[in-house]
Amino acid sequence: MQSAVTAPSTQPYIENETDQERGSLFSVLLLDDDEHTYDYVIEMLQDLFFVSAETALRHAVEVDTTGRTVVITCERPEAEFARDQIHAYGADPRMPKCKGSMSALVIPANGQ
Repeated sequence: MQSAVTAPSTQPYIENETDQERGSLFSVLLLDDDEHTYDYVIEMLQDLFFVSAETALRHAVEVDTTGRTVVITCERPEAEFARDQIHAYGADPRMPKCKGSMSALVIPANGQ
């Protein structure tokens, strides 16, 4: 019985954007607004990122006083997932005027 041998491909490797970003870190910025309470921010961060109440409170104070806080720094797919989880968390039931979730952005970690 004879077996066929396939020659290896000699196509050149072309680097794409995904390859350039592999290993690069991105930060998720939580943005301040007037529609969410400290309790909401603390609960959301504990639910989504499994941080302690103390860490969540520190983020709540920082977002309130500076307008933003970095909640996680990781590779792009995980950062985009974290941002999407924040956007999907829902409205703050303590605030009647609240229409939805908080806002968050994904930025290169060196661009903070």
